Amino acid sequence: MIEAPSYHAMAAMAVTIAMFVAFVRGKMSIEIVSLLTIAVIAVGLYFFPLEGTSPTDGLALAFGGFGHYALITICALMVMGRGLVVTGALEPAARFLERVFKANLQVGLLVSLVATFVLSMFVNNTPVLVLLIPIFVALAQRGAMPASKTLIPLNAASLLGGLATTIGTSTNILVVSIAVDLGMREMGVFHFTPIVLGASLIALPYIWLVMPRQLPDNRVIDETEKRRFHARLRIGADSAFAGQSVADILPRLPQDIRFHDDVTGPLQPQQRLHISGSHEALEDAMRVLQGELAPAWVLDRIRRDAASNGKDILAVEMTVTADSRLISRTLPTSGVADLYGVAVLGIHRPERLIGARQEFSEVGDQRIAEGDVLLVMGLPEDLQNFASTDSLLMLEGAREMPRKSKALLSAVIMGVAVFTASVGIFPIAISALAGAILMFLTGCVKFDRVGRALSGQVIVLVAASIAIGRIILDSGAAGWLGEVLSAGLQYLPPAGIIAAIMLFVTMLTNFASNATAATVGTPIAFAIAAQLNLPAEPLVLAVLFGCNLCYATPIAYQTNMLIMGEGSYVFADYIRTGVPLVLIMVTSLSVLLALSYGM
Repeated sequence: MIEAPSYHAMAAMAVTIAMFVAFVRGKMSIEIVSLLTIAVIAVGLYFFPLEGTSPTDGLALAFGGFGHYALITICALMVMGRGLVVTGALEPAARFLERVFKANLQVGLLVSLVATFVLSMFVNNTPVLVLLIPIFVALAQRGAMPASKTLIPLNAASLLGGLATTIGTSTNILVVSIAVDLGMREMGVFHFTPIVLGASLIALPYIWLVMPRQLPDNRVIDETEKRRFHARLRIGADSAFAGQSVADILPRLPQDIRFHDDVTGPLQPQQRLHISGSHEALEDAMRVLQGELAPAWVLDRIRRDAASNGKDILAVEMTVTADSRLISRTLPTSGVADLYGVAVLGIHRPERLIGARQEFSEVGDQRIAEGDVLLVMGLPEDLQNFASTDSLLMLEGAREMPRKSKALLSAVIMGVAVFTASVGIFPIAISALAGAILMFLTGCVKFDRVGRALSGQVIVLVAASIAIGRIILDSGAAGWLGEVLSAGLQYLPPAGIIAAIMLFVTMLTNFASNATAATVGTPIAFAIAAQLNLPAEPLVLAVLFGCNLCYATPIAYQTNMLIMGEGSYVFADYIRTGVPLVLIMVTSLSVLLALSYGM
């Protein structure tokens, strides 16, 4: 006869269910629900402490998530990901994937999923996702699939790959270690890989073809037409496109770019081309053609000043007002570069001033008029001085230029952090924290900009999930659920027993933590095997697999939370895409385990 759960266990289960319902309904923000959950646990344990503990122990349990190593790890990984973005270190990989996606969106996604799966078999999936997230966010900004349609599938593929080997995730190692301590033989790296590969052949088509269709397009659509800036781009002396025609290079340039010269014959180094496009398109054209949009001497001066002063280079848009000194002057005669040390990259003339059909004339000879918008690059104080002195109005939306001189350094820091964590030299928490500190010390990430790298939503969600996991375990709720599970399994066939254990552990890992699920589930699996006279190994593997089926909630695993802010996901997105994947994996893995062990 199973005893009734304790009051604390019942309260822990009630709080967990209430938090889940609040997340799914979506009427309150994730931050509010998370903070309310922490508050309920703190107040409840203060006035009704767990047996053998004091009220202050309850407060430590409730608020311990804010200082937990998992939260520190996630924040450090976010900082390192920010470093890769602001230095432009990921541009080569992004350009390669961009070409694949341009050829075919579905093929591009499939290549990405398979690569993520294979990498995650040997490298901890958290660093893999940290590397991929900024790449796919950048691809979305360049017109590929929206990040909201790719990040959850990529996360699922990484979790699937991590499931395939004993070194794929730290949870796998934990389950195998506990099982060995309980008397089971030690498993090799690829001990259960064939079983996971078989299940993956069923799951990957769902992840590739169905998941993206279930996810919303969370891109913020700008209803206003982007400003088109006219500029003179000088082909770089080392440009790979020197000697090719305009027709040859057009497929490599953004669709927004237009050529206004009648260019015949092959392009020559140092040749100047009159082009127009949006701010982002001009940056891409400059990168592809390895050219410059302003005189080299002023650009070199800006970069030297930025390096010596430790300042960020900004590109801002400024409107020429009626009082500006620049009116009726041309760019060469304005002396802007000499006076202020800033570079004018392009000029936008509103349609109301040039007429709906009139073409913008030669950039260098065009006289600046009231209402023109200049695209200007420089250091913040120089830009401010230019705007105030020459009566220009700075518009919102300044863009930081990538600190390319730090690109290799940030890539090396991330690579070393990933390597040391993946081969087990250091725990992921130590590697990530050391990497984040090095990003600060080397200037890859500015300390005063760290707020842009961190997500408050993720921070409070992680803290709440850690508190829930602790109370589920410490209150005895997890143990009681295991006893209930054991009592009903004797009537099921072997595959059903494996599926039930896997579902139980999956439920624990999606609402508590995979470490909690591993710690609770592995001894329960051994006990069930002994009671039902079954081999222990397939049941332990059911626990190991269940600990990794972290698809159904954002609180189940740290990578789920890492992608939440970038994809603008809500709780329901994880349930809608994750529950079917859990069912696919539980069914296929249970059948394959039963067949493999002759049960």
